Amino acid sequence: MKYALVTGGSRGIGRAVSIKLAEMGYFILINYHANQQEAENTLQLVREKGSDGELIKFDVASQEETETALGKWQAAHEEAYIRVLVNNAGIRKDALVMWMKNEEWHDVINTNLHSFLYITRFLIKDMLINKMGRIINVVSLSGLKGLPGQANYSAAKAGVIGATKALAQEIAKKNVTVNAVAPGFIRTDMTKDLDEPQLKAMIPMGRFGKPEEVAAVVGFLASDEASYVTGAVINVNGGLYT
Repeated sequence: MKYALVTGGSRGIGRAVSIKLAEMGYFILINYHANQQEAENTLQLVREKGSDGELIKFDVASQEETETALGKWQAAHEEAYIRVLVNNAGIRKDALVMWMKNEEWHDVINTNLHSFLYITRFLIKDMLINKMGRIINVVSLSGLKGLPGQANYSAAKAGVIGATKALAQEIAKKNVTVNAVAPGFIRTDMTKDLDEPQLKAMIPMGRFGKPEEVAAVVGFLASDEASYVTGAVINVNGGLYT
């Protein structure tokens, strides 16, 4: 049995990634924090692909919750290990810097950046022991280009990009790859409050992307065919930024 953990797997890109990895034969651990119903919906879609999975609830911003939940899973699956980790969970709390509150900064950094450390550090040992693993971080156009009103989000995603490149070099000899996928404007719950007609005019392809288009790239990076790809950041943004 091949296991994959998708954080923030209940909706949007996380749901699409869960379905894609299920199609590739993975048993999917669907992480969620609050919306159990949507997580269960994702699990049903995974099962419809002929695979299976389970829900694993924890707040990725909390080291204690993360390590407790993952520790319980490991204790119950002593002969198994999580081969693919997709660090996808994230939040936005947009504001101009001059009006940004401390909690808006810290909440975004904790959820989008600190979670990378908490989860990856906990799971990486088993990947190294087994000399096989895929770590895929869902970052953002914001982390590459920077977007006004998103200094907190841009800082967090840029931090994950830097960590991706550094960690990839640390563990490449153990056949564990670390890559990032940087979506642009993708039609999900996180972007539903944006002015889509105005933003589409900026995108060479003239449209928002679909979660499945991001998931396809994640699926490639999780596959054996991507065994020589590590430390990469792949843009999925319709040509908006290259």
